[in-house]
Amino acid sequence: MDAFRLLTRSTRFKSAAAPGTEPAAPLPSTGKAANPQLFRTAEGEKLEAAKNRKKRKRAAAVDDEEAGDDAAELDFFQSSKRSSAAKAEASAPSKSDQDQTSDQDDGSDEDDEMDEVERRTILNSHKIKVTDLRDLDVIQPQPPITKESKKKKKKQKKEETPVLSKKEQKRARRMYPQPLTSFKELRTRYKISRRLAENVAEQGFTVPTEVQLGTLPLLLGDSCVSSKTTEEPDLLVVAPTGSGKTLSFLIPVINKIVRHHHSSQSDEHGILSIVVAPTKELASQIVNEGRKLVAGTGVKITLMKKGMRVVEREDEGEANVLDEDSEASRSDDEEDDDKPKKARSNAPVTKSDILVTTPLQLVNALSAHQTTTMARLPLVRSLVLDEADVLLDPLFREQTLGIWRSCVHPDLRVSLWSATMGSNIDDITRSTIKERQDDIGQTTQHPLVRLVVGLKDSAIPNIEHKLVYAATEQGKLLGLRQLLRPTAATASDVRLRPPFLIFTQTIPRAIALHSELKYDIPAEAGGSSRIAVLHSDLSDSQRSEIMRDFRKGEIWILVTTDLLARGVDFRGINGVVNYDIPNSAAVYVHRVGRTGRAGRAGGIAVTYYTKEDIPYVKSIANIIDVSEKLRGTEGKKSIQRWLLDSLPDLSKNDKKELKKHGVKARQVSKQLGKDKEGEGKGMRGTRISTKSGFERRMENRKKGAIEASRNRKANASRGAEESDNGSWKGLED
Repeated sequence: MDAFRLLTRSTRFKSAAAPGTEPAAPLPSTGKAANPQLFRTAEGEKLEAAKNRKKRKRAAAVDDEEAGDDAAELDFFQSSKRSSAAKAEASAPSKSDQDQTSDQDDGSDEDDEMDEVERRTILNSHKIKVTDLRDLDVIQPQPPITKESKKKKKKQKKEETPVLSKKEQKRARRMYPQPLTSFKELRTRYKISRRLAENVAEQGFTVPTEVQLGTLPLLLGDSCVSSKTTEEPDLLVVAPTGSGKTLSFLIPVINKIVRHHHSSQSDEHGILSIVVAPTKELASQIVNEGRKLVAGTGVKITLMKKGMRVVEREDEGEANVLDEDSEASRSDDEEDDDKPKKARSNAPVTKSDILVTTPLQLVNALSAHQTTTMARLPLVRSLVLDEADVLLDPLFREQTLGIWRSCVHPDLRVSLWSATMGSNIDDITRSTIKERQDDIGQTTQHPLVRLVVGLKDSAIPNIEHKLVYAATEQGKLLGLRQLLRPTAATASDVRLRPPFLIFTQTIPRAIALHSELKYDIPAEAGGSSRIAVLHSDLSDSQRSEIMRDFRKGEIWILVTTDLLARGVDFRGINGVVNYDIPNSAAVYVHRVGRTGRAGRAGGIAVTYYTKEDIPYVKSIANIIDVSEKLRGTEGKKSIQRWLLDSLPDLSKNDKKELKKHGVKARQVSKQLGKDKEGEGKGMRGTRISTKSGFERRMENRKKGAIEASRNRKANASRGAEESDNGSWKGLED
């Protein structure tokens, strides 16, 4: 051992802060948070520390023995001449020591095993709730029927059969799997791929978040307490935004494919796992994170693109023969027109192991050259639905279920992930699993488990929420302009620094707001290049370029729709502005979840509402109130009780209408299809501008005068040409 290391063994260096100075408030963009956990408590930390107490004691004892040996051999007054054999003999461990250390390493899993009380305490301290969603008959199987049991059944029929209450049913369904307290256990306990474990360590992940603490043991094959099996379950996960759900489903999927490659004796090449996301931005982000984890593992992850082929066709040979026969009768022009189609049909089938896609792209690829049925994916063993509540919404439901039914492998496992998930998702999942089992003739039923982190459908507690009444559209625009100045404080004392996101209800409103704020940043700071707008009407290349510039920090303010409300991870976002009130409470949870990622503190979520929005505010106010209670800000509540009591309740029909079309005053259909005179009156309350009616009339008159002048000049020149053509040119010879 090094002499300096030995002498400074008990020395601890601490950086002394200047007296009388207070640390500055942390911002989300200042780097990684020291503690990424959202609901971690002191009790849970004590139990996690006690879990490895024996191992730490053994390690400390070994270090003390080594230090004692070094201290005994260390002599500053001894001659420097020492035989190399003595050094080798002192440094080489004995055979018994090697056997002892190997025994300790082999038995580390046994020492890490927890009893049910410890597992329950750790999961409860992290606010993790695991539930078995199968029938109670399956969870609690009845004993085999014998002669004695038949007699007992006859007696029990005469008596009243006891019925379990709801609390007893919940207790019977509760599960307490062993939690993952460190990423080192992925290698020591769950035996994942060595290269995959190294990639996880290179990303800097050491302490798992709540969702990783609970889901990774289930997906990697840990024993389910209720079923006493090591079978991987179908999983529904509800966890806060920014809590690490992407890593939670990528690690098991990659490890499963690595094991398949090593154990497979046949030459099966094809898509083994599919990850479905609602937007291209989220799908691209998943691929980028996955490429960091699959480096050196032999697993290939690919983003679905237009024209990509994912499966071989049974009727492909007949189609090629028809194409060859019809080529002779086509003209050269027709052949040139059909070249792109031929190139797409002759493109090779992708050899990727993991395919990340949006629903429509994969459905189009599976339905190509067929009108009634979709092609099947016989090799897929893992199907991941990220933002499952949107994918199973009526907008994407048929496409998502079509992909689900196309995966016909009997060992398919499905996992659904989101920060908000209604009870209807449980029913859809059960019915789809049962329908799929009937189609493929499968009799065995896999475990179906739901894991919830924290309070269901609630916002993360580590950000600050502000609900600001702006009365009118002009008031919202004025309040937003005040937020653009970092040193200025509004009436609600909101301070927000770029970069941040601004959400609007529709694409036309996003474009109008961007044009209104385009020149608010001075030229010295970058001018209009610092503000951009992103929506689905832009091309893929434009969207990718804007996302890249925003991540690089070249764009400070990004005006967008709900296109970026889900899943997209911007680690340096300081805040979110809801310029238009969200269509539902779930949309609000996902919007504000773009800041405060991975437990970072300092993010702010500002929501403006006008007189037209008052009927729709209560659900958002309730979410803010619950988030502040979780945060523990008792004296600094932004939502007072009198506000919650005074806000009106929304009926179910109104909630459905709001979710489909948004606030009626800002619906696109109401703004379009009107004449010029009615357009001014109908859009007066929704126009994004601070100009008065007089200024707009003067501008319109000026534009009309300029246009009329141009028309007169054009008509005059056209009349002169006509007069020249029809004029008398004299007598002809």
